[in-house]
Amino acid sequence: MTTPMKQLALDIGLASDPTFVNFFAGPNEGVVRQLAQWAQTPLHSTVPTYLWGGEASGKTHLLKAIGESLRHQGASSGWMDASMLEPPLFNESWSAVIMDDCHLYTPQQQRIAFSWFVNALSTEDNHPRWVLAAGNVPPADLPLREDLRTRLGWGHVFALQALSDAERRAVVSREADARGFSLSEEVTDFMLTRFSRDLGSLMQLLDKLDSYALQTRRVITVSLLKTMLETE
Repeated sequence: MTTPMKQLALDIGLASDPTFVNFFAGPNEGVVRQLAQWAQTPLHSTVPTYLWGGEASGKTHLLKAIGESLRHQGASSGWMDASMLEPPLFNESWSAVIMDDCHLYTPQQQRIAFSWFVNALSTEDNHPRWVLAAGNVPPADLPLREDLRTRLGWGHVFALQALSDAERRAVVSREADARGFSLSEEVTDFMLTRFSRDLGSLMQLLDKLDSYALQTRRVITVSLLKTMLETE
């Protein structure tokens, strides 16, 4: 029983299109407001920006929300994370470069990241780009080559805080209500202790649970949730 539960948590992942609208800011409201404002005027946001925080603090969601905001404005951006073994070379058509999981970069990824950083801020074409990055520690503590590490800490640095258990519980309950059903404390406890704690994953779990309950015409209980997992 335990194995499929863990697997489901891994399979859900983040929502496919993270935005500022579907980000639950909590204690990070001021940071989110500032990033959303800058994302609307990327040409004026050329000071590098670095986000750091622990697991489920929302770093990846916010970076992707910025990329999505730029896309809606007709601007493209470069994206790099630790899973990309061969990141692309810098592209002059980009309006921003976005680098996630910096604390995990290999030497090759660090070389590409440094090239992105230098080219993005170059003034040769009178079009400097916005550099955004994120990691799980402050820039000074990143296990990276010195020239890249110091550059990542050169501009705006924001620490993100994960939601408290009470805030996470309130968000899950509120989102269930918005979908037209309520969750018992038992179901909520089960979800928050047995699944990925990032809200993107929990929201997708709610969607799956809602759909399964409608299909089976059953009340949402821990038993129903377990049965759903067994059919995955």
